[in-house]
Amino acid sequence: MSNLKLKNFIDGINGKSAAVIGVGISNRPLIRWLTKLGVTVTAFDRLEADDPSISKAKADFEAEGININWSLGRDYLDQLMNSDFDYVFKTPKMRYTEPALVAARNNGSILTTEMELFMNLCPANIFAITGSDGKTTTTTLVSELLKAQGYNVYIGGNIGTPLLDQVQDIKEDDMVVLELSSFQLLDCVTSADVAIVTNVTPNHLDFHKDYNEYIDAKTNVFKYQSPLGRVVLNSACDITYKMKELARGSISYFALDEAVARRAGESSLKTYAYLDADGFLTIEDGMGKTRLIDEKEILIPGKHNVENYLAAALAVQGYVDTEAFVKVAKNFKGVAHRIEFIREIDGVKYYNSSIDTSPNRTINTMNALHSRDQKGVLICGGADKKCDYTGLGDAILNVSDRIIIYGTNACFVKDILAKEANGRSYEVFEIEGGDEVYEFPESKEIVVQKYVEALKKAREWAKEGEIVIMSNIGTSYDHFRHFEHRGDMFRDLVNSII
Repeated sequence: MSNLKLKNFIDGINGKSAAVIGVGISNRPLIRWLTKLGVTVTAFDRLEADDPSISKAKADFEAEGININWSLGRDYLDQLMNSDFDYVFKTPKMRYTEPALVAARNNGSILTTEMELFMNLCPANIFAITGSDGKTTTTTLVSELLKAQGYNVYIGGNIGTPLLDQVQDIKEDDMVVLELSSFQLLDCVTSADVAIVTNVTPNHLDFHKDYNEYIDAKTNVFKYQSPLGRVVLNSACDITYKMKELARGSISYFALDEAVARRAGESSLKTYAYLDADGFLTIEDGMGKTRLIDEKEILIPGKHNVENYLAAALAVQGYVDTEAFVKVAKNFKGVAHRIEFIREIDGVKYYNSSIDTSPNRTINTMNALHSRDQKGVLICGGADKKCDYTGLGDAILNVSDRIIIYGTNACFVKDILAKEANGRSYEVFEIEGGDEVYEFPESKEIVVQKYVEALKKAREWAKEGEIVIMSNIGTSYDHFRHFEHRGDMFRDLVNSII
């Protein structure tokens, strides 16, 4: 094994004990990996033993011959307070100040996460993308650009698959691309080799202590880089622009407007990406200017996607040539659940944008549709994250004057529509909902029927040549576990329409 750090870790953890807190998507492969390394694993989760996701995890592990211990339910952390574990892997949405984790650390446990351990053991260059909006598309773009150049690429974090159980297969000349959330970056002291911060707007304030903590978490993606590191910052966002003060490696700046991109000042040592006067995506550095592609030739719509391409271009500069960049830009169709075209029915096009888990995401989606002069019916609604809704009503009404809402943030959506209508008329059809959850067998059909009702109303309202789009303005957590569940269900329902 050429990865000496990984070899030493594997040799050292054999026969040890580990607590894994949270039995979600990323930690299940972690549990499998640890047991294969000879680790005694105890899985901790707040959910009760009869929860569908826990029942399925238990059944899957048993079918695979994986034997682990369990600590479940309301007092699931009590065992962590009273036991000694060599390693404790926390779930991203848990602070190191949690009393049970403090007790474990005081007892001598090594505290970490699946993602941070992976970043420490990975032998390849790591590209990491964070921000409030645009993370997934930008992450996918960086991955596609590197693949187009011929690299072997692993993609993970919030998208793709957890990578820790694949670290033995990753070689030094491979490339790793990660999408990282503020939860994953909170308290993280390991940074990527190349980092992008797409933008920062108020988000996840239902979890973070305040906005400053949310911002600080984002900076961890680059704050601990070596002088060889690179960070790509959005000059058009004051918050990300000011992050330059924390960078130790090189800094690249992007913005749609050339003057805004250059706000750091003229210097042959700085690198900028922007749209030039002729609408070409352009990179400028000490070697001169390089025109990449006319924005009109980019397949996916919207100025926000132009920004995503500018950020990705700076991240892969020196790794990817212009020919590969142009090939991707002309052919990349976008990411599932992001203005994803499903099908056309009776002259109406149906789109799924379930990733729109904040007002700002929906604003970007509405602006992209407005730029193509598309109009129609909006299906929205999700859980509020204490976000700023300013501008949402105007953006929606530029595209849709018929709005269907099913979600606990309905009051916020209706309020901003009323405030920003400015005399424009519109109709709202609100579907009442309670605590029904799609993943629970006893209430799954209720959720499905709510969306059947929404689609029935949308078909009644939409005219030939228009669109129907689901863009939720909030998280899925009021009725779903993940935005993918919601998007997949919506796609299935649209495809089932006869």
